Amino acid sequence: MARSSPLLLYGKNAVVERLKANMRGVRKVIISEEFEDASALELIKARRIPVQKVSAKDMLKMKRTERAQGIIAEVDPFRYSPFEELILAPKEERLSFIFLDEVTDPQNLGAIIRIAACFGGFGIVIPERGACEVNETVLNIASGGDNYVPVCRINNLTNALIHAKKAGYWAAGAVVEGGEDLTKVSFPFPLCIVMGSEGKGIHYGVEKHLEMKVTLPMKGAALSFNVAMASSVFCYEISKQKAGTK
Repeated sequence: MARSSPLLLYGKNAVVERLKANMRGVRKVIISEEFEDASALELIKARRIPVQKVSAKDMLKMKRTERAQGIIAEVDPFRYSPFEELILAPKEERLSFIFLDEVTDPQNLGAIIRIAACFGGFGIVIPERGACEVNETVLNIASGGDNYVPVCRINNLTNALIHAKKAGYWAAGAVVEGGEDLTKVSFPFPLCIVMGSEGKGIHYGVEKHLEMKVTLPMKGAALSFNVAMASSVFCYEISKQKAGTK
């Protein structure tokens, strides 16, 4: 069976973190002739990864972005994690899950993966249809966070939420207004938090299975956070409360 086409993982942080955490999926590293980061070069050498040197002009042809920072890795396609196995983990090992309801912007998905990695203890669930998948842009924005956060891609978000609830999870949803105050609410664990897309919010089919709705109070301008910004605040509060239950 022929190997599937590789993804181009670009940017120093994304490549270095992949070499540290998951070098098996790295096929080769491509560096520009001007690339001189000694620690990255030493890591590549230590991992015995094939290296190809190219001119800055040729690298720009491969990936037309300054974010490449002179280094690109050819890696295996992203491997999603099995959701059904994760929700049945021992109670002390259970993650808090971020359900993303039709988040289509790869910049937002990448940022949320990075946020979840920074806080730790989170998994991400995305639907197969009507949403962004984990692609090269997502991996670049995640800056290596994808190596530390399981991302599950499922057929139906509502069914996945129902299965999680049957496994003992509670379901909460982040809403722009009308929910309980995030600064005052007490989250039950293990927890699934649903983040809706900008404009559409959380779909009714998902919303009707929520035990609670939570709103981030904002007293400033009549604006709202995008889904990545909101996720960072919710992840902080969930992590703080979860730590307090141990």
